[in-house]
Amino acid sequence: MLLVGALSAMAFMLPAPSALPQVSQGTEDLSGQQAFNNACRTCHMVKEGDNRLGPNLHKVVGRKAGSLPDYRFSSAMKEAGFVWDEEKLDRFMANPDEVVPGNSMKPYGGLASSDDRKQIIAYLAQSR
Repeated sequence: MLLVGALSAMAFMLPAPSALPQVSQGTEDLSGQQAFNNACRTCHMVKEGDNRLGPNLHKVVGRKAGSLPDYRFSSAMKEAGFVWDEEKLDRFMANPDEVVPGNSMKPYGGLASSDDRKQIIAYLAQSR
């Protein structure tokens, strides 16, 4: 009984949930990086100049498709004729063949989760 009373008294000393620190933007950044790592890092990096099987995605938002000078893109990507923005990246990650037919993203067929795509795009947009 004494233990129950002591625990009850301690509960009143704890801060109210609204007084606790809120989840920071950093958590969202980490989830974007984790989603990127899970879906993209096998072929892509975000570090400038670090091309792998796929081109690096440093500053991809705002970049003309197929224009990174030190990477050999497919002719389809070089001739795509658009600049990557959030909407185009979302559509491409969902279904690359629909956005750029003849791209070299095989065997990647798309990322179904719109939440994961949004997190990845937010993560990529930070590298501007």
